[in-house]
Amino acid sequence: MAVETYLQGAVVSASQFFEIWHHYDSDGSGFLDGKELQKLIQDLQQARKKASLDLTPEMKKFVDQYGKSSDGKIGIVELAQVLPTEENFLLFFRCQQLKSSEDFMQTWRKYDSDHSGYMDAEELKSFLKDLLQKANKQIDDSKLTEYTDIMLRMFDENNDGKLELTELAKLLPVQENFLLKFKGVKMSQNEFGKAFESFDSDGSGFIDEQELDALLKNLCEKNKSVLDINNLAAYKKSIMALSDKGKLFRNDLALILCAGGN
Repeated sequence: MAVETYLQGAVVSASQFFEIWHHYDSDGSGFLDGKELQKLIQDLQQARKKASLDLTPEMKKFVDQYGKSSDGKIGIVELAQVLPTEENFLLFFRCQQLKSSEDFMQTWRKYDSDHSGYMDAEELKSFLKDLLQKANKQIDDSKLTEYTDIMLRMFDENNDGKLELTELAKLLPVQENFLLKFKGVKMSQNEFGKAFESFDSDGSGFIDEQELDALLKNLCEKNKSVLDINNLAAYKKSIMALSDKGKLFRNDLALILCAGGN
């Protein structure tokens, strides 16, 4: 089987990594947990043993951490650092500019400058090129196009040829991706419209930090099993990174709270 061969390789190429990820992310959730994660661990150990290969230090640490845990969860970022992933491709998952949700939101705002709510293929390509340049890496255009195509195929859940905020957020480690929390509390467009108007108390068309604080408190109260009110300050800080000089416009907040996007 191809995936078994890839798990035995000295280097996992970008395209091979894509195949491995989609093989194990059987439900398309964007992360591996439960049986998916345990299947990966089992297959990894068997593939390496079959080829008379030891687990690398990264693989051993991964197996030790998750092998006996039924409630573990990893994302694409974590897997890319466990496997011997192609160096330049791996850089996207080690990016210093995307270490936290706040950093990610600020980066999104830069590249989604027209507030459209998505990055198309050309915008994504520019984004990836800049990340490599900041890491002092230069690659030819054909390789960059390949990486862009793989990122689209890997993250584009609805296959519309562009990436929304929540899709690109898979570049964040699971523990930093606060958007996973909000995935369970998204509202319909009608519900979101009413909520926004309710908390946009002055009818300005945007909400400020104080108004966002009130909105988030309300959400936390209604969704205690999903959102932790003790993390309210962190939620608010990350979301306000989307704002324009302290003004959080309806379309931008909809990226996080509205099931229909903006």
